[in-house]
Amino acid sequence: MQLDLNLLAALDALLEEGSVTGAAERLHVTAPAMSRSLGRIRRTTGDQILVRTGRTMTPTPYAIAVREQVHELLQQVRGVLAPSRALDLATLDRTFTLRWHDSLVALGGPALLTAVREQAPGVRLRFVAESSTDTPGLRRGEIDLEANANRPGAPDIRAERVAETPHVVVVRRGHPLTRAEHVTAARYAEAEHITVSRRGSLGNGLDDALARLGLTRRVVATAPTEGAAFEFVRGSDLLVTAPESTARAVATDLGLTLLPLPLELPPATVYLSWHQRYDTDPAHVWLRDLARTALAPRGDVDL
Repeated sequence: MQLDLNLLAALDALLEEGSVTGAAERLHVTAPAMSRSLGRIRRTTGDQILVRTGRTMTPTPYAIAVREQVHELLQQVRGVLAPSRALDLATLDRTFTLRWHDSLVALGGPALLTAVREQAPGVRLRFVAESSTDTPGLRRGEIDLEANANRPGAPDIRAERVAETPHVVVVRRGHPLTRAEHVTAARYAEAEHITVSRRGSLGNGLDDALARLGLTRRVVATAPTEGAAFEFVRGSDLLVTAPESTARAVATDLGLTLLPLPLELPPATVYLSWHQRYDTDPAHVWLRDLARTALAPRGDVDL
């Protein structure tokens, strides 16, 4: 059966107006065109729909029975084919799943949740941990928004750089390096290091930067998260190199000291990533705007 949605609009107009002329004017078509549509509707349904009684037309019992259903169906079709772009935050009821680097959850998560609760109390946020292996969660619709240092290469994944911050050396208060007038690259390399890697990698771009200076460092441990690495550092002479923004957020509470990194190293970058299916989704656009603000750099670096 070949369905023509134009017939649904014509049937709705005919039942509302009760005449071919009125329905034609409502849909901005000619009366002969609407008469032909009525003929097609009659052949499709096997019912006369409207019958002439004197100078007027009267709906059949079948037409009366389906009038409300036809109108509701037409509204549903219009909602699917031409969805409203208006966003009512007060009534928005939705759960967003966010896969952010753990340090970014600590840095921007509370501010994001506060903004969401103030504007859309019916929205829930699910922050989930990063995996030790890359997963296609964005593509599969399992993840709404990612935030980490990686820029995805897939053409259907959107990525936007929302922040960048220099790297710093993080040590405990009273660490031997804090007593040096100037931390050189050589002294930095001589210290014992802990790295942050969810895959357990002992090396990273720092080793390449040191190698260009003819230096190597000793990595004695690796931790899966920055929070765990900071706990190692606060109770030992280990040091960890981390983005300034996330380290500064916890330095005072953990009794840590931040020192300038004595190397030329590109800044740590934060990317927001999402699947292209959400490009124009009003609720997702709103959430991305709030996430940008929550992850934005907070003031200048002061070491």
